[in-house]
Amino acid sequence: MKRFALAGNPNCGKTTLFNNLTGSTAHVGNWPGVTVEKKDGVYKKLSEPIKIIDLPGIYSLSPYTSEEVISRNYILDEKPDCVINIVDATNLERNLYLTTQLLEIDVPVVVAVNMMDVLEKNGDSLDEKVLEKKLGVPVVKISALEEANLKELMERTFEASEKKREGVSILENKDLKHLVGDVKIAFKGKKVENPLFHAIKLVENDEIEAKMHEELLPMVEEFKQTLHDETFGNDIEAIIADERYNYISKNFSKVIVHSELTEEKKVKETKSDRIDKVLTHKVWGLLIFAVILFFVFHLTFSENLFFLGGLFKDAAPSFEGSIYEGLFWTDGGINSPGVILFNFFDMSFSAIIDVVSGAMASGLGEGHWLTGFLCDGVLSGLFAILGFLPQILVLFLFFSIMEDTGYMARVAFILDRIFRKFGLSGRAFIPMIMGFGCSVPAMINTRTLADEHEKVATIRVIPFFSCGAKLPILVAIAGGVCEVFGFSSVDLITYSMYVVGVVTAIIAVLIMRHSTQRGEAAPFIMELPQYHWPQFRALMIHLWDKAKHFVKKAFTIILASTIIIWFLSNFGWDWQMCEMENSILASIGKFIQPLFTPLGFGSQLSTFGWVFAVAAITGLIAKENVIATFSVLAAAIVAGFEGTEEGVAEAVVMITNTGISWPGAIAFIAFNMLTIPCFAACATARGELQKGTFKWTLLFWIVASFIGASFVYCFLSMFSVDTLAWAIPCTAVFIALGVLTVFYLRHYERKQDAKVA
Repeated sequence: MKRFALAGNPNCGKTTLFNNLTGSTAHVGNWPGVTVEKKDGVYKKLSEPIKIIDLPGIYSLSPYTSEEVISRNYILDEKPDCVINIVDATNLERNLYLTTQLLEIDVPVVVAVNMMDVLEKNGDSLDEKVLEKKLGVPVVKISALEEANLKELMERTFEASEKKREGVSILENKDLKHLVGDVKIAFKGKKVENPLFHAIKLVENDEIEAKMHEELLPMVEEFKQTLHDETFGNDIEAIIADERYNYISKNFSKVIVHSELTEEKKVKETKSDRIDKVLTHKVWGLLIFAVILFFVFHLTFSENLFFLGGLFKDAAPSFEGSIYEGLFWTDGGINSPGVILFNFFDMSFSAIIDVVSGAMASGLGEGHWLTGFLCDGVLSGLFAILGFLPQILVLFLFFSIMEDTGYMARVAFILDRIFRKFGLSGRAFIPMIMGFGCSVPAMINTRTLADEHEKVATIRVIPFFSCGAKLPILVAIAGGVCEVFGFSSVDLITYSMYVVGVVTAIIAVLIMRHSTQRGEAAPFIMELPQYHWPQFRALMIHLWDKAKHFVKKAFTIILASTIIIWFLSNFGWDWQMCEMENSILASIGKFIQPLFTPLGFGSQLSTFGWVFAVAAITGLIAKENVIATFSVLAAAIVAGFEGTEEGVAEAVVMITNTGISWPGAIAFIAFNMLTIPCFAACATARGELQKGTFKWTLLFWIVASFIGASFVYCFLSMFSVDTLAWAIPCTAVFIALGVLTVFYLRHYERKQDAKVA
């Protein structure tokens, strides 16, 4: 089967093209770094099936980051039959820099000029024939978003793959051409494939090439001694980069014919510029982002949309007397979309469990162990987790919209100014914010970071950005606190805990970048994409991928865990069924319970207090297991708890039967947010980190979670339940003030050092 590789700059529409060609569900985002490892799919509309490989978005084939190495090594070592180089028509000259490097490899290349719909909408035109003649490879105009000319692209790519192609260079400097030619001859003599590409990279003092071919370095060094460029001295890499840009500017600046309208836009301020003046403002930009996040959480978790309640409460059906009573609103007000969906799933699942339980009781008799195993163990554990799926999808729908419109790229730009003061670049924000979805792809995305110390610090704090798996913990415990202690804003607690996680990450980064992970933040250069309406298909692809992953985990890891938890909580060490208090799980829980006393859910709790310790440990396998554990154990503590949603009911049972205080319950959330992530994330971190670093990362997570949760417990214990509404946000504010104080002291020390110097 032929293999075509897609290569291009970040945000050039490469993954959108890949999805449309293959029908794949690769994540599409309107910001750089969405694809961090190669993905493959199959195109089936030619005479034979074609494997399409989506390589990470890169700006060059120089080995500055892991993603550039992935793309470079795939093209050189895996030898695809053709490379489809996607270039953005609206930023043609910048995108062609990578093209000039691809042309140096002995591989067929087809240039796909994407986003022609945007270019033509501006009244501009592109002469692909001139571009094709100057590049010497086929050029096809396409719109990946509108699926325009994709068939022609694949047909011409197939034709190109049938012919051999030898790499060519655009370098015009005579001395450089002579040196590259000599090195190329040496590579040919050594029978190295792609000799031109390797020769240019060695002349550039490319790190990979220098290690592989040390015997040829003297030839380059001798040349450098005689080179004295007026602008770059003897920095050959900079000279070659300048050669590339000069060639592109000289030969391709007039390929695109701009209309009078476009020329006017260059002078006049565009609509996008006006929006950016507000959204990227150095003061208001961050505040606007915080407000947007609050409304995202409010629409997802709130049971009281106060500004809509009066309008729709009377119109919403009550379903009085049915299983869906209270679906749309309660006495507190109209429910948010996320809560409505949660209620629907939860009420439906509860009805299913009741039907199954009743049917089994009729056939097997009341209290049969099989009924308890299936209903209280398997179904309760699974449904407790699946009930949160709608809210997870609603939350990530909002995040996907922010990504696809281009807003998240602006947030990265805003935070670069702040992150840089803590020793990180704005590029580190991208994997961090991806941590809200899942820590695994977020950690893989750290390959975009060039500095190893920055990468280590970023991987360590990614779990503090609570992933979708932690969402059930946040919502269930927050709901339980509101139910038991009389507080009304689940969304405020949830939002505040997310803020605490982010602030804790900043503190941790600040400490690491000034101690164990010292280093300067790498320059962050990123093109801000144009604002556009999100693509409905891309949004649905993202949500489907998230739902599929969540359900798959529910019916594998979580299902197995609930069965094991049910068994351990119903059998003693003599392998006979017993009361839960005498079970294997209880004895293990009581043994480890004292460890969590400083966190508020240890020895100070009553009879069943050990369940919090057990839930925290089972959550290390998969964070969803925390609530699954509560669901299984709550059935053994109290049968048929009535009065609230199923997922929250288990938390209410645990709170009321263990005597945990509300500060202890909030600290339990904090601990699960900050501690060792799930096994999958740990395996990913181990693979991404250098040898010997992972063990210290595990220790970091353990220490951070104990210190963070202890601080939350001690701080909140100073407040009464009546002040909970502002006590939790105060926690985040005090932590933020601590960060600013440390930063000010650091800045003051530097000023004093400068005066002394």
